[in-house]
Amino acid sequence: MANTINVRMVRKRSGQTVPYNVRKIFKAIEGANKDSREMNKGHISATVLQVDLELKKTPMVTVEEIQDKVEEYLMKGGHIKTAREYIRYRHLHEMRRKAAQGLMESYDDLLFADAIDMDLKRDNANINVDAPMGIMLKVGAEGMKTYAKYYGLPEEFAKMHMENIAHIHDLDFSFITLNCLQQDLAKTLKNGFNTGHGYLREPNSIRSAAALACIAIQSVQNDMFKLNQSY
Repeated sequence: MANTINVRMVRKRSGQTVPYNVRKIFKAIEGANKDSREMNKGHISATVLQVDLELKKTPMVTVEEIQDKVEEYLMKGGHIKTAREYIRYRHLHEMRRKAAQGLMESYDDLLFADAIDMDLKRDNANINVDAPMGIMLKVGAEGMKTYAKYYGLPEEFAKMHMENIAHIHDLDFSFITLNCLQQDLAKTLKNGFNTGHGYLREPNSIRSAAALACIAIQSVQNDMFKLNQSY
């Protein structure tokens, strides 16, 4: 698809300016349309042309202005599914940019704040985060957590974790090794279970249910780590 306008400039979020490239608009809409396929190439080209003509009114545009126009003309053209996916993808990248900024701020705290003044340095009692190796372990852990939430996990699981609907324990290890195992505690407690050293019946109180839940989780983890160590 040929570029139909004179060379203009786009101001990126970083402040950097780059040449305007109409092909990028085409590729972005094409990507948003990939799953629904409600638009053919003719529809995409027509939408790009509308956006392109609108943007000709100014010699310098921002990334946000381009994206706003794409959303506007997708909706005007009745391409609702593609518009929804384009907006979702745009929102995801916005979250990733904010996550990257937040990660850098966490690194700043990890490197320069005392553990006594910072919850992030005290959330794992097994690591001395005032020691150099402890700091490096936490730097790696925070980086892996950010990767898991914004790049690695399916979006619906990451959303549940970040909104405290569900909690993925040891998120930083989730792409490296099995560190904890999810299990159906309601089913385990209802039917009773065997730890290998004896059978535990269904609990009759909240207190005993909580205690047995801890035993069940510990038992499964012990078995799992023994299995891992045998390989």
